[in-house]
This record gives sequence, C-alpha cells and structure tokens, in this order.
Amino acid sequence: MNPLPLADLFQSVSDPTRLRILALLTRMELSVGELAQLLEQSQPRVSRHVRILADAGVVERRKEGSWVFLAIDGAERTRQLLQLIDAWTDAGTRAVFDRDSERLDAVRADRAEAAERYFAAHADGWDSIRSLHVAETEVERAIDGALDGRGLGTLVDIGTGTGRMLELFGPRAAEAIGIDRSSDMLRLARVKLASAGVQSSLRQGDMYALPLGDSVADCVIIHQVLHFAHAPAQAIAEAARVLSPGGTLLVADFAAHEREELRTRDAHLRLGFGDDVMTGWFAAAGLDVDHIEHLEGGELTVTIWRGSKPEQRKRKAA
Repeated sequence: MNPLPLADLFQSVSDPTRLRILALLTRMELSVGELAQLLEQSQPRVSRHVRILADAGVVERRKEGSWVFLAIDGAERTRQLLQLIDAWTDAGTRAVFDRDSERLDAVRADRAEAAERYFAAHADGWDSIRSLHVAETEVERAIDGALDGRGLGTLVDIGTGTGRMLELFGPRAAEAIGIDRSSDMLRLARVKLASAGVQSSLRQGDMYALPLGDSVADCVIIHQVLHFAHAPAQAIAEAARVLSPGGTLLVADFAAHEREELRTRDAHLRLGFGDDVMTGWFAAAGLDVDHIEHLEGGELTVTIWRGSKPEQRKRKAA
C-alpha cells in the first residue's frame, strides 16, 4: 500500500490517454466502445485505462446491458482535480483535447440514428396509448404546476424512458438523474437530452432497488411507470427512501379504469390506481399527500399525486 495515496491519484491521470479520456468525459458520458472509437485504440486497452481511473475514484462506471457507460465521478475532490488540470493545460494539449471533442459529433450521430430506429419500431404503441387520454402537453403543464415552479435541487426521474421529464425540469435542478431498467431507453434519452442541451446523469437501475443512497433527492418523479409495476407500493417506498426530509414525490399515472386490453396489448400490470390506494401507499412510505389532480378528457383519466417527506425526520436524526 502506498504511504502517499495522493501520489496514486496523480499517477492515475499522468498518462496521455487517460487525460484524453477525462477531457472527453467532461463533455458527455460515453461507453467504453465509443471511447475506443474516439481514441482510435482497442477496447481492451481503453478498458485498462478506465479501470485505473475508476480505481482512483476519478471515473464512475455504470453497466447498462452489455454496455458499460462512463462518467466523471461526482465527488468534490474530482471537481477540484479537473479544475487543476484545466488551469495547467497548455496550448498543445488543448489542441489535442479539441480535436478529440470534434469527433464527438460522430458519436452523437450514431446515437441519434439508433434512437430513431428504436422509436420508429415502438411509436405506434405509444401513440395508441396517448390517444386514450388528454394531450401530453396538458399533463406536462399540470406536473409543472404541481411542482410550483420552484427550484428542484437534486431531481430523480424513476423510469425516465425517453428522458422527457428531465428535458422539461432538468434545467430547474441543481442535479438531474434519470434511472431506467432499459438500456435501449437510456440510449434514446441520452440523444434527446444532449440535443436539448440538458445536463443529466443517466443510470440503469431497478425501481425497487435504486442505485442511490438514502435521503439524496429533493424531488422524485415517477411518470407513467407504476402501471407496469408488479409491486407499486414497494416502488413508492423505495422512492421515499432516497427522498430527503422536506422533499417531494410526484406520481403521474392513470386513474383506475377497466381497459383490460391494455394488459395483453401493452403489458400494463395495473389498470390504474384509485386515490385511496395511492394515498395509502404514500402514507405507508412515510409521505404526506398534499395534492391530487385529475385530468379528464379522454377514455382514460390521468391523475397526479404529490406528497412530501416530513421535515421532522431530519430533526429526529440530528
């Protein structure tokens, strides 16, 4: 064991390839394969460099299906390290970083093409569901109203899908995190959010075991996800776990209905939710429901439930 761990940290970035990797990751999250393409090196070689950076706590690895995505670790010391590197970057090094950055357009184009193919293959199903309820713009307007137009702190979108909630509300958050079980949907969200210029962190994870610590989020959104859940109460309890005292959970989903064909055609496990059921789950998770809104106007009614985590939890822990 090195008696000077700081030396290990600086050694982890004292390599031309690893410096180029860091410069690229400050611009966007990338997979190992994409980095190999940008750096014109083999994947095994790039993986070795990534492992060194990850072991030093500078880079975070997130597995999504068969892919591994990389991002700058969010720790404060990493931010300070990057500021130091930026301050000491000379003109020659800057030119190399800039050339690498220009190649990111090819990565964005590849992602956009893959996203378009995926969307085209599934668009008919999504359109058929949207035709059954009020316009999505009305739903989004109601969600915006329920969030009171305030800053959102650390925002977590569970089941982020195409990233629409992050696209709308990420700019109001200090940190925007999207979680989805589907690696395909996360790739689609990356394209959409990059195009919109929204900074976010996308992670593959399960709604029943979120890849987040306790009390880290100021606002959690679960938008049109729970009707796919086999255990919605458990998902709400897990959302409450990551919510900080005083934080807000907002759920948007269908009110109870009897459209049985949605079970077989669209894999809906739940045919909407009654207010009594949803408020009971909120209460069981330690959340106080303070807003319910029904958006009628189609065959299906969309409901917004909002609850908060009591502040006194923070005082008890102090």
